[in-house]
Amino acid sequence: MNQLTQKLKSGEMIIQELPMPAVSAGMVLVQNHYSLISAGTEGATVKTARKGLIGKAKERPQQVKQVLDVLKKQGPVQTYRAVMKKLDAYSPLGYSSAGVVIEVGEGVRDFTVGDKVACAGVGYANHAEVVSVPVNLCVKLPESADLKLAAYNTLGAIALQGIRQADLRLGETCAVIGLGLIGQLTCLMLRASGVRVVGVDIDPAIVEIAGKRCTELVLERYDPGITDSIERFTGGFGADAVIITAGSSSLDPVNFAGEIARKKGRVVVVGAVPTGFDRDPHYYRKELDLRMSCSYGPGRYDLEYEEKGIDYPAAYVRWTEKRNMEAFQELVHSRRIDIDYLTTHEASLEQAPQAYDMIVNRSEPFLGILIKYNVGKPIDRKRVELRSSAPVGTVGIAFIGAGSYAQGNLLPNLPKNDPNIVCRGVMTSSGTTSKRVAERYGFEFCTSNENDILINEDINSVFIATRHDTHARFVLGALKAGKHVFVEKPLCLNEKEQAEIREAYLAADRQDGVRTHVMVGFNRRFSPLTVLLKKKIGKGPMAMMCRVNAGLIPADSWIQDREIGGGRIVGEVCHFVDYLTFLNDSLPVAVSAAALPDPAGCEDTVTINLQFQNGSIGTIAYFANGSKDLFKEYVEVCRGGVTAVLKDFKELNIYGNGRPYSKKLFSQDKGQREMVKAFVEAVRDGGITPIPFEDIYAVTITTFKILESLRTGKIVRLDK
Repeated sequence: MNQLTQKLKSGEMIIQELPMPAVSAGMVLVQNHYSLISAGTEGATVKTARKGLIGKAKERPQQVKQVLDVLKKQGPVQTYRAVMKKLDAYSPLGYSSAGVVIEVGEGVRDFTVGDKVACAGVGYANHAEVVSVPVNLCVKLPESADLKLAAYNTLGAIALQGIRQADLRLGETCAVIGLGLIGQLTCLMLRASGVRVVGVDIDPAIVEIAGKRCTELVLERYDPGITDSIERFTGGFGADAVIITAGSSSLDPVNFAGEIARKKGRVVVVGAVPTGFDRDPHYYRKELDLRMSCSYGPGRYDLEYEEKGIDYPAAYVRWTEKRNMEAFQELVHSRRIDIDYLTTHEASLEQAPQAYDMIVNRSEPFLGILIKYNVGKPIDRKRVELRSSAPVGTVGIAFIGAGSYAQGNLLPNLPKNDPNIVCRGVMTSSGTTSKRVAERYGFEFCTSNENDILINEDINSVFIATRHDTHARFVLGALKAGKHVFVEKPLCLNEKEQAEIREAYLAADRQDGVRTHVMVGFNRRFSPLTVLLKKKIGKGPMAMMCRVNAGLIPADSWIQDREIGGGRIVGEVCHFVDYLTFLNDSLPVAVSAAALPDPAGCEDTVTINLQFQNGSIGTIAYFANGSKDLFKEYVEVCRGGVTAVLKDFKELNIYGNGRPYSKKLFSQDKGQREMVKAFVEAVRDGGITPIPFEDIYAVTITTFKILESLRTGKIVRLDK
């Protein structure tokens, strides 16, 4: 299928052939008939992408700060990779479309193949021939619905949520500042609800259109006497509410809103404007209520709602983002609002880049710009071939999942220039990502179908770097298909999955006497300073302490979600359990843990005490509540009068047995390169798996027992 993408580095726009998106549980696959270009939001994105690096930096100072933080903590190599991953990526565009359902995912009950639907969401309702959308970002339409009008879905919901935040009553007056698409939609719905509407914009052409179509009074922002005109229109009171739908870096919209609002009135910010308003005289003396409107409505950015499809009860949250979309579509379908005039331009997908040129250059007047798709074209579900197939090598590699971590730490470290190692295929949830990764790292094809990888006889090694909740499924699939497996941590999310993986591993490892490699990405044991530390400290019972300044991750992040990310103990503390296991060369036998109380229940500020088979003891102090200015990881190991101190995998100091020893690296090295190399070479040469499966199994079960100890407050034995 074809999709419109933009390269963030240059701003170049490309119509690309990409793998058709897979339809996961709770999703619907939709063949787009129309999608709407949001001239404001998307126009700003495209304009920024076309600027040079300095221009991009000025537009996004917060991201520049993040880059500097990465540079300080991880060094230039990782910083360069992180920046180039963003800049070289193909970024999808679009977030409002309408079409017909062609497939439904597992658990979907309210949609069937053939339904007309309107779709929403950045990363979902893209400018593409086919899109995959969660059920709560998809609205079922009547059979007679006009999909051309339905494509305004997202912007209509945004406008409607702003109106709800304004909390207006029949007969009241609302001023709308900014009369672009969202402003015009706002005015139309306000009038349909019996509210008197004043429109304000800086563009005379837009003002003229609004005066004919959707406002009772419309004014150019810098008209002499504009405030007097609004005061007269409102009977001397001022506007009951002001909705700002403009996009600007100026403080004028919010200050002007304060000027024209009545005492005790409401100002609602929908558009992207700064809110550092002048407190006096208007906001302070009038006691104005300044409100923010969050996109399409309640549910936006909520993982449970958008990705898991869990709805809010209507009795408690009457208007969610989906119900806002449904209400807007009803207004359009019933013709209570007429939005036909908003479409000023229509283009094919192939003509879309020229439409963006028009927006950025403002070469002619425009409002709504629709992309119309060739729905008579057959839908291509095949994988996308990028280069001819190479001769079969000893190691045929495929990636399932290739997000930030894989692009920063796994893919760049694959051995190069070895004829026995061949990169075959990439599968990700995003066609843009899979194509970009496949091109950059020399893979033969990209796909959205896991069977293209699992039943491919030329692939014998699968790297799994997806979200944590899918690890077990893909590991099991790869093992049953006879593949070697490298899976990013964690191995799985619960003991049932772990038992199934163990059974599959043992079965696979016995086939024809061939060794099957299963490895988890516990990279820290491969760090050069770790190897040196272990050599210097020697063997035998030891006392170990690992302090991790983990940093805060919001409670609503997928990482904290027990069903998706597993939480931070299963998802990240496993690293440090493995690290201590490696240092003392024996497995954990008992664990006890205590957590700092957290109202959100995240359990990510914890102390964990471990006992090992050889008598060693270890403490993991994993703290999410520390200072960002402190380095992340500190390890201290004591044995036989010798103490080793490792700071952030950049500096190692050994004390005892003579003169202190010190080793510093130019930049942090957590062992990713050596880890990937060790796995690939083990497959190539038929050697021993770099991390014994017994270690992986014990470390994984230990993280589950840590959670048990937190629940019970007791020491939990692992050897019973």
